[in-house]
Amino acid sequence: MLAQRLSLALGTGGLALPDGGIIVVLHPGGQADLSALPRDRVVVVAPLKPDFDHFTAQGYNCVVDAAEAGAPCAAVLVCLPRAKALAQTLIARAAALAPQVLIIDGQKTDGVDSMLKAVRGRLAVQGPIAKAHGKMFWVRDPAADAVADWAAGPSLTAGGFWTAPGVFSADAVDPASAMLVDNLPPKLGRSVADLGAGWGFLAAHVLTRTDVEVVHLVEADHMALECARRNVTDPRASFHWADATLWQPPHKMDGVVMNPPFHTGRAADPSLGQAFVASAARILAPQGQLWMVANRHLPYETTLEAHFAKVSELGGDARFKVLHAARPARKRG
Repeated sequence: MLAQRLSLALGTGGLALPDGGIIVVLHPGGQADLSALPRDRVVVVAPLKPDFDHFTAQGYNCVVDAAEAGAPCAAVLVCLPRAKALAQTLIARAAALAPQVLIIDGQKTDGVDSMLKAVRGRLAVQGPIAKAHGKMFWVRDPAADAVADWAAGPSLTAGGFWTAPGVFSADAVDPASAMLVDNLPPKLGRSVADLGAGWGFLAAHVLTRTDVEVVHLVEADHMALECARRNVTDPRASFHWADATLWQPPHKMDGVVMNPPFHTGRAADPSLGQAFVASAARILAPQGQLWMVANRHLPYETTLEAHFAKVSELGGDARFKVLHAARPARKRG
């Protein structure tokens, strides 16, 4: 993985870190091992709240945006995400920091080979180091203008909503979320939480209910939450950059809506959605209700029944199911 390739590159691969200056690491996942870098010089750019908290707890200086990293910048390490548009944006932002060396690392399954080819077409690449099903390569004194056209930020889509590269469902409304909206009742309660709110599609529809006094948009992706601020301008909306499985509400909620994530990287991880269910039960009032949508094959019913007195399916199709749960259990597993 990253640690193996970085150690090899710094050891015998020809990569040398400049003396002095900060070393910016863009978007490392929570499992990334950065121990080959001098910790006191590293600034981690981590827009995902769980990653931010993880690296902060390890003693790293963390920020949510590359522009906040500071100067002088000796090196930038870009950890490639799966989304190509976001990967290109990160490389453009890295080059704009004017580092002495720009390092790019990624797994083959995340498109590092195609990105290596694309960067070679614009900049003089050194390396690559191939190890652990991935590659690392680097560029000395990268010319920012060579990749400036790759930079992208929040933009207004043809559908009339703001989104950004790497944000979930960036190109169109997620069909599962649309199905959930179609199955929501006319009244949801005074206080509603949207766990994993994304760019705000569900919350915007919740706010069409006249009984709703406040909607708490809880989202771990800082950029998605910034998009939600543009999409949901109702004064009843309250925004929280937080891990939805840990978020502490100001008071118990009357309702929760959610389309929980179920991937950790490329791997399906139903336990993540199950943690969202447990969190919904934790933050709901005794008579509170949960409305959620999930892929048909995901095993959420058992978890729902362990946390709620009443569970039912409201609708769905071959791909998705809309589930309703009421009266969170006093004793939760």
